[in-house]
Amino acid sequence: MARLNPYINFRDSARAALDFYHGVFGGELHTTAYSEFGVGEASEADKIMHGQLDTAKGFTLMIADVPDSMPFEPGSAISVSISGAADEAELLQGYWDALAEGATIVEELTQAPWGDSFGMLVDRFGIHWMVNVQGPQAA
Repeated sequence: MARLNPYINFRDSARAALDFYHGVFGGELHTTAYSEFGVGEASEADKIMHGQLDTAKGFTLMIADVPDSMPFEPGSAISVSISGAADEAELLQGYWDALAEGATIVEELTQAPWGDSFGMLVDRFGIHWMVNVQGPQAA
């Protein structure tokens, strides 16, 4: 099922924020550092490329450190993330296409290092969106 998730951006404190929210909400915490995919600058190796907290109550909170190479403004601290399984690729592509009208594309919706399709844009109203389509699962 497609999901709509808040995605909160930090410059250097994503790991501390994730630990805090994990303490508040409980649940399962998953983190991936930039170094795990061989991306980012050496100084960013241990920063959080993607953190996800899945709670027992059924909501998901996603958090990341914005790379130093990308601008970070307090007003852009939250992105809306739409994600889903490979069998929802057509639906998610449709969302992407509609959101992209009049938008600034930050990163095209294309295959990402982790195997999913992923894209980022800022819509015509200034809202930051991320779309992730889960890649095919290994047998």
